[in-house]
Amino acid sequence: MDEKTTHGGELETGIPIIPPSEIKALEEEALKEKREAETSDSTKESVIYWQQTDDVPAKLSVLKETLKEVIGLGVSFDVVFREMNFAGRNAGLLFLNGFTNDVVVTEILTRLTYLTPEDVNNQALTEIMTRYIPHVQVERDTRLSKVIDEVLSGLCALFIEDAHSAILLDTRKYPVRGLEEPAVERVVRGARDGFTETLVTNVNLVRRRVRDPGLHVEILKVGRRTRTDVSLVFIDDVADRTQVEAIRKKIQEIDLEGLPLGDKQLEEAIVNKGWHPFPLVRYSERPDVVSSHLLEGRIVIMVDTSPSVMIMPTTFLDLCQHAEENRQTPFMGTYLRWIRFIGIFASLFLLPLWMLLVVHPELKPPGLDILGPQENAKIPIILQFMIVEFGVDLLRLAAVHTPTPLASAMGLIAAILIGDIAVKTGLFVNEVVLYMAVASIGMYATPSYELGLANRMVRLLLLLATALFGVKGFVIGTTLLILLLTTHRSYNSSYLWPFIPFSAKAMGEILFRKPLLLSRRRPALNKTRDNTKMGPEMNPRGEH
Repeated sequence: MDEKTTHGGELETGIPIIPPSEIKALEEEALKEKREAETSDSTKESVIYWQQTDDVPAKLSVLKETLKEVIGLGVSFDVVFREMNFAGRNAGLLFLNGFTNDVVVTEILTRLTYLTPEDVNNQALTEIMTRYIPHVQVERDTRLSKVIDEVLSGLCALFIEDAHSAILLDTRKYPVRGLEEPAVERVVRGARDGFTETLVTNVNLVRRRVRDPGLHVEILKVGRRTRTDVSLVFIDDVADRTQVEAIRKKIQEIDLEGLPLGDKQLEEAIVNKGWHPFPLVRYSERPDVVSSHLLEGRIVIMVDTSPSVMIMPTTFLDLCQHAEENRQTPFMGTYLRWIRFIGIFASLFLLPLWMLLVVHPELKPPGLDILGPQENAKIPIILQFMIVEFGVDLLRLAAVHTPTPLASAMGLIAAILIGDIAVKTGLFVNEVVLYMAVASIGMYATPSYELGLANRMVRLLLLLATALFGVKGFVIGTTLLILLLTTHRSYNSSYLWPFIPFSAKAMGEILFRKPLLLSRRRPALNKTRDNTKMGPEMNPRGEH
């Protein structure tokens, strides 16, 4: 007996009929609830959530639905899925607009349009990859999450219906800033190129200087969401493999959402995990400096989107050296190095020592009475130092955020307010402003910006200890500083090497910029596999 519909929109059996519009509304509501319930924080989790598998779908229609939910196809304007037909097979090209070299992609697609059904058998992707794509970097993958990650990094993905995989084409064209000399590491003589925010460009700048076949550049991805490219660079037959493996393992074990701030966040994840103020890595934006450290057996970490790279391991005295010293003659390089050391020492101890002589005038050597304040001020000395310290920090921050045309005006106003009016009104004494200026110059002469900031914090603590406890405060504070630096380690390397543990030969290399042909050994700190810089038959004069 056939079922008949009643006037009430129900079958005679009592089952109601749901109109198509209501069915569509219910499906959209269920889809909305599914979207709100998604908590995946990686591409793989998201793909599996939406299609229960990580395989590339056979049908393009299913693929488009997954791409719509995972990467916002149809919502994000820069996500493009170009549908085409090659040799009777439906195909789709997925890419990000702005990351793709249009000329290369157009050339590949033009060649594929000449294909006929006879040219492509059942192994369509294999045929296209091996015979019809005139491009250098091409690979095939069946994991949709991997394909999406590569597309988000700038590659193109070509899908062929019923192929269950995708062809990845490296047609990236990132926005690149022009090569410029780094603002922090300027030199009078030397190269004017510096690292940029593009990882490939930075690697090429190093490759240009170190054409060693043993130079390894490993690529790792960090971050469940950002999938940031991190490159581990070292010379295989020079660097300590145990240290390389330890750093590689730490990077691979990072479990974070991402590294949107680049190398600094990576440093905190693998090196400096606490509140220690002193840097454990050396940052550099100069390819020549990085190449020199690679030849010494150091390990370099590059992070995509960061114009500076990390050099490990490093020491306190390493951070006090500058490229300019090696651009001058050994004599002048040594002179510049000593001047820099004196400036760094002044940035640390000049103000606490002067404060000590003010608190205890009996400690002044004969004939040095001029070191004390010649007049009294309305504010205690220690408070004057605190105010001037914070004022200098404010000026530094203001200089960073002030447009260049206004920077000179700001400096002039600050000099008048702090250097002249504050003294004339009796708030400060002349010596406070003078010694604070010398200490600030010493801080700015520190090659490492991070080390300069750490030294400033140590100076503040020493000032407070000296003002509160006098000689005992200064001695105990200095002793604690040395103990802190001694127990501080950079990948199992002493932070105060070669001072502690003491090495006379290595200390001589630090204090004096030796001639190139006399520097025959790599630093023992790096535990290099090959510690000789020159052939064993070459004498110090460079003659065989």
